[in-house]
Amino acid sequence: MSVEAPYARPEALELISALEEDLHQIGYTVDAVGELLGPMATTALDREQAVPAREIISRLLGETDAAPLAALIGAWMLGDPVPVTVLNRALPRTTAEGAARLCLGEVREHLFYPTVDLSPYSTDVTGDLWVASDQTALQRRTALPDDHVLGIGGASLTLAGVTIRRQVATALDVGVGCGVQTLHLLAHADHVTATDLSERALDFTRFNLLLNAPQLDLDRDRLSERVTLLQGNLLEPVAGQEFDLVVSNPPFVIAPQQSERVHTYRETGRQGDDLVAELISTVGSVLAPGGTAQLLANWEIPADTEASTGTAAWDTRPRSWVAASEAPLDAWIIQRDHHDPAGYAELWLQDSSETLDDDAYQRAYRRYLDDFARRDISAIGFGYVWLRRADLSDRAAPLLRTEQLLHPIAQPLGPAWGEAIEIWDALADPSAVRALHPVVPFHVTEERHQHFGADHPEIIMARQGAGFQRSRPVDTALAGLLSAADGELSAGQLLSAVSAILDLDDATVRELEAALVELALEGYVTFGTSEPPGGVD
Repeated sequence: MSVEAPYARPEALELISALEEDLHQIGYTVDAVGELLGPMATTALDREQAVPAREIISRLLGETDAAPLAALIGAWMLGDPVPVTVLNRALPRTTAEGAARLCLGEVREHLFYPTVDLSPYSTDVTGDLWVASDQTALQRRTALPDDHVLGIGGASLTLAGVTIRRQVATALDVGVGCGVQTLHLLAHADHVTATDLSERALDFTRFNLLLNAPQLDLDRDRLSERVTLLQGNLLEPVAGQEFDLVVSNPPFVIAPQQSERVHTYRETGRQGDDLVAELISTVGSVLAPGGTAQLLANWEIPADTEASTGTAAWDTRPRSWVAASEAPLDAWIIQRDHHDPAGYAELWLQDSSETLDDDAYQRAYRRYLDDFARRDISAIGFGYVWLRRADLSDRAAPLLRTEQLLHPIAQPLGPAWGEAIEIWDALADPSAVRALHPVVPFHVTEERHQHFGADHPEIIMARQGAGFQRSRPVDTALAGLLSAADGELSAGQLLSAVSAILDLDDATVRELEAALVELALEGYVTFGTSEPPGGVD
């Protein structure tokens, strides 16, 4: 059963301000929570296991100094009732009664029973924040309700990390949820519009904006000066408007239409990947010229593409969605993971804790398998999508790049991806590469592998220590070119020098030039300074 979302109407502003002051004064931060719980309990919580943390909090509630912070963790991170007297010490301005008036819990006899998750959150730009959302299955000790509003999760953190941060006048957050992406956007957007089909989600977002107003440079009395909250489906609430940046963590999960339940935070009840297809093919209509969009997505891989392993033709459907856009779109799409139908069903049934009811779990599992089999789907991919309203004034067609990266990457990826796109633009005309001065970034290293006693290496690898963290073999000619790429010589001069030293024919030089272009797109080569960061020698 759902509970009321946090109260964030004008008459509550004074109480919200008091809560912000209390949380700030007690130091309810990510670092403080980690220090109090210790590494074992913190890591267990990351695995959705609360027993170690509950043991610690139970002991600390009886200790004078640590009890107030322990009460906040116990109530709003673990979902456990805590003594009103201890919570009042933690929140002297707000008090347990005030927290109850804000719909953050209920006071019954001498205990405060939390009804939401209110967790600390930290970013490099805005510092320490707090994010309210619905309680997790760990806190509820039961499966999630259909209208659940998700909190700080892996998907929201992923999107925040991959988003390319640039100063913009207008930004749009489609499917705002509890507002995590909007919190990030406010650091580099003059005005943010946030939409969601769920009024409950918008209530959580409004509360989180008001609670964190000082850190976000918001005026609680004039929130609309920088933020607009609109209820509606996908882009419908902003039809006719244009934005410089659009981000979306949409309800991309593919679930059977015949499901007993539809979790609105991740599913739509529509068939297959239709929602993502609609969003990608129509988002160009709300992008200003040169405006960009970034989102997370799932896509189906039909069996007739012979891509059951996700290694071939996985991009057939995403490519078709980009092509269907009326506004021309540049696109860079990265597949990060893939599952067969069974693995996909297990992943999302576990996510909503439907494993707690075995009969319902078995029925839901079979519906997933039947649905994918009926449509002949052999795999489901997950990935990142970057789009830009293309300027075709000086080129015939939009840019399009798709790639599969299943290895670990370094977050935040946004800075590296942004730099790669700048290089992509610079090399849109391949002939431009010869005039550029390539530099191997400091984090890119060379590895040589050879058998003992061999005179020369059999394998030369280039490896990235940041960003996409790619690795790839390079031949002797390309390794020689990279060794001399310190920004002093142009690519044309380097190609000529390597060609003369190795006596390469024209065809091989053209292949070497093409390889250099690909290395630049993949981040092994940039165009700028070769100095190491931070003054490292």
